[in-house]
Amino acid sequence: MLLAFDVGNTNIVLGVFKDKKLIQNWRMETDKDKSADEYGMLINQLFSYHNLNLADVKDVIISTVVPSISYTLQHLSIKYFNIRAIEVGPGIKTGMVIKYDNPKQVGADRIVNAVAAYHKYGGPLIIIDFGTATTFCCISESCEYLGGTIAPGIKISSDALFEKTAKLPRVELIEPGHVICRNTIESMQSGLVYGHMGVVDYIINKMKEEYGEYTGGNPDKMTVVATGGLATMVSRGVKSIDHVDRLLTLEGLQLIYEKNKHNFGRRNNLSKENIELCAENE
Repeated sequence: MLLAFDVGNTNIVLGVFKDKKLIQNWRMETDKDKSADEYGMLINQLFSYHNLNLADVKDVIISTVVPSISYTLQHLSIKYFNIRAIEVGPGIKTGMVIKYDNPKQVGADRIVNAVAAYHKYGGPLIIIDFGTATTFCCISESCEYLGGTIAPGIKISSDALFEKTAKLPRVELIEPGHVICRNTIESMQSGLVYGHMGVVDYIINKMKEEYGEYTGGNPDKMTVVATGGLATMVSRGVKSIDHVDRLLTLEGLQLIYEKNKHNFGRRNNLSKENIELCAENE
């Protein structure tokens, strides 16, 4: 089995693949203070609850936008699975040409999403990931990562209203059903949710327009895919979103693993000394 980690600023999404098929997935809070043992025990409990065996995990792949957790998960992989994890980053084969000014600046999650979406839907594409930040990525018909946009996520906006004002409360992120609201809670919900829908709709239309100008391609042929925890809610108000695919990043990790598993040599059967040294340095 393959264990995949998608580490975001707010949540870690884990997936277990067997014979290239996703058989189980979980979501947990990202905690930079947790040790490898704490994460290991939590994963062990999740596996046990679903009648899975840690010993059946033969490889691990990690995508993270939180550098401080990278070492912790590598330590976890070595100690609990006796293998060094593959980490998405420079030197990893993706099959995608990155047109960013500095390709190293593109978040690993954005590349993983692009690989998965192109594999499933073809190009050209716009991929929207509703995470801590809301990211927009544009992929050409010939599998080129052209660039994108990064906007504050809904939760960040909600937290800012609560933290930077004296009287506004923290609110649940749900649709109030109208924009002419008669109380503070619904007024905030309306601004946060419907306002974000408006941002998404505008950027999609602008990205399609620029894609046609820059490449000469037909923007009407672009497929728009949404992923992330709040994708379902936001997509209800954005007609230009074609697909909601919440597990897109995990599927991308499995695809990237298949492209790289033979390029790293044998990384298992680590010595007891390596495992103990890793534990001492955490």
